[in-house]
Amino acid sequence: MSEQADEKKAKRKVRIELYKPEDFKQVYSIGAIGGHSPYDFRIGFYNDMPLPAAKAGEEQVIQRRLESEVILSPLAALELSKWLNQHLKDYEAKFGPIRRPVKPKKESETPVQDSTELQGYT
Repeated sequence: MSEQADEKKAKRKVRIELYKPEDFKQVYSIGAIGGHSPYDFRIGFYNDMPLPAAKAGEEQVIQRRLESEVILSPLAALELSKWLNQHLKDYEAKFGPIRRPVKPKKESETPVQDSTELQGYT
């Protein structure tokens, strides 16, 4: 490549315009589930809804509703990780550490499994 072409390429500016279509949808989520393959990362965002038990003492059923899924290339997943980590650091610098809520334990209760173990990450 010639010096002139290199200079022209170095001077090129790029402007990105963010467009939000009319049918844009925001989704609130309480958790994520996903995994990866050699080709992509998949992150599904969900909300939980406890279903009423028919009789006392029956098993409690929680319906996990998948609200949306994002599929990312490995490079995009890496960039998302860096972006999210930086924003978490900024948030904690401004508002203090993010803490998980702790429920007081009753002696007769069996320990509840941490929700992160239920999320299914590989």
